[in-house]
Amino acid sequence: MTRVLRDPVRLIPLLFAGLIAVGTVVLMLPISSAEGRFTDPVTALFHATSAVAVTGLVTVDTGTYWSAFGQGTILLLIQIGGLGIMTAATLLGLMAGRGFSLRSKMATRVERDRLNLSDTASLLRLIFRITLTVELTVAAILALRFAIGWDMAPLTALWQGVFHSVSAFNNAGFSTFSDSVMGFQGDALILMPIALAVVISALGFPVMEDWREHRLDTRRWTLHSKMTLAGTALLLVGGFVATLATEWSNPDTLGPMPLATKALNAFFHAVMPRTAGFNSLDVSAFRDETLVVNYVLMFIGGGSAGTAGGIKVTTFMVLAAIVLAEVLRRRDAGMFGRRFGHAVERQALTVAFIAMMLIVGATMYIMSVTGIRLADVLFEVISAFATVGLSTGITASLPDTALLVLTVLMFVGRVGTITAATALALGGSDRPYRYPEENPIVG
Repeated sequence: MTRVLRDPVRLIPLLFAGLIAVGTVVLMLPISSAEGRFTDPVTALFHATSAVAVTGLVTVDTGTYWSAFGQGTILLLIQIGGLGIMTAATLLGLMAGRGFSLRSKMATRVERDRLNLSDTASLLRLIFRITLTVELTVAAILALRFAIGWDMAPLTALWQGVFHSVSAFNNAGFSTFSDSVMGFQGDALILMPIALAVVISALGFPVMEDWREHRLDTRRWTLHSKMTLAGTALLLVGGFVATLATEWSNPDTLGPMPLATKALNAFFHAVMPRTAGFNSLDVSAFRDETLVVNYVLMFIGGGSAGTAGGIKVTTFMVLAAIVLAEVLRRRDAGMFGRRFGHAVERQALTVAFIAMMLIVGATMYIMSVTGIRLADVLFEVISAFATVGLSTGITASLPDTALLVLTVLMFVGRVGTITAATALALGGSDRPYRYPEENPIVG
């Protein structure tokens, strides 16, 4: 047990599980529900996991089912989950007055960030400073807009601003409005601050560290930062164009809107599948082509070592580079004048393969117990695994067994497939021998 607690990679799942357990118990209490009654364990567990995993999938309406205390509990779980257990593990090491061993430090780099792990105090200051700055700024903008533009009472506007700011920066997607932010389809002063908070946090703290140190001197940026920014730009532009094209004439989404409002909502929905979960359009009314676009965006997710989920942008970029290198018959795969190590390539392939197997298995099971069509179930499953929170509206109607499957997916998706696999592994080392090489036929 002592060995487990000293190893951040094994400690991360335990901390997440412990936080979810506490959140579940609190949400079950009568004080947490608006009607003052006990909440059933599955509902409480699902929402606690969704909050800690900063997903946003819900089975009951956040604004009407939960009391002020319950909403505050969910917000606290979102904030802690968003900061990440990696940060909590580092903080525990500082509080204990000791550093992790070099082996443990290297183990924490499961998502290949480039932070200087010997300077944990600086890391913590950076994380908390960025979090506080962005959340307070967005909260102030939203609160003022709710109060002035939507005639909300000052305290109500302030609470709504804070709740949606924290939810946005942590890529949670929880909203106290029954229709998420669909009531603000034409209000750029509501949608854009939320979208920008999501984009900033989804880049990941390694990119923010690079920005702090080097600003616009891109020559000194790490390969990780370059790949994350390039991939993010590609996905945002591609998602915007694809959503605008597929939903342009849809009478239930973008169809009736003027051009500027169409562009605003198309951009918003290009950002949200990157693991945020707010929706200004009715997702259940999306055309199948749009759902496919969302499958891809949700599966990839955002940047490493941030609040985003998915397999991560860098994983996608590494896989794309490997494919390109094979097509062009190049010996090495790489980007921006650098080649990837074989360990990184194998890690990317492992992450993507495990993710796909989990998604396929969960989709098949939920379809077998519900009879819901593939497109909707697959959307829900990817949304859960990638900790997105977007939904076609089927979550509340799922049986408890299906909800528990989604709960597991949210947990695994938030902890990270590599971290979870490492924590559950019994250990081991490379064999002192290698088998003879032989190449099977591929393709």
